[in-house]
Order: sequence, then structure tokens, then C-alpha cells
Amino acid sequence: MKWDEARKIILRNEEVKKELKNNEAEYKIIEEIIMARKERNLTQKDLAELIGTKQSNISRLESGNYNPSLEFLSKIAQAVGKELEIRMV
Repeated sequence: MKWDEARKIILRNEEVKKELKNNEAEYKIIEEIIMARKERNLTQKDLAELIGTKQSNISRLESGNYNPSLEFLSKIAQAVGKELEIRMV
């Protein structure tokens, strides 16, 4: 089954749609971090060393198993040459 077909089936479930919507911001942040890290040709270990943490913390963050502080996200942004911006729309 292709992803588009599976997605249609998954999104028929209203509870699943609601959970995906609730976690959308988290997914976007993770995606931005991974893209920025890769743009700078940094491994998780490289990024961890730049911000003074362990590679396992970066791995947990990128897999969605870590709830980072704003300070942690700010350090990551700075390390990848980005600016952390938080908005409510």
C-alpha cells in the first residue's frame, strides 16, 4: 500500500486526526531541527558537542521522545545558524 492510500485510511479516524493536529507543532519543530542539522552537514553527535549535551539527547529529540526546554531549542537554533522564533497564530 502506498503512503497516500494509507494516509486516507488513517485520517478517516477522527481521534487519529485530532491527535495528529495536537502534535503538529512538535512534528514541525523536529522536522526543522533535522533539516537545519543536515543543511550544516552535522551529525547528531556533532550537534550535541556544539551545544554541550549527549548525542542520545539529540536522538531522543529528533525521534519525538524528548520534551526540550526553550533554552535547549535556542541552543540548537544557534548551533545551526538559525534563530528560534515562537508564535501563536
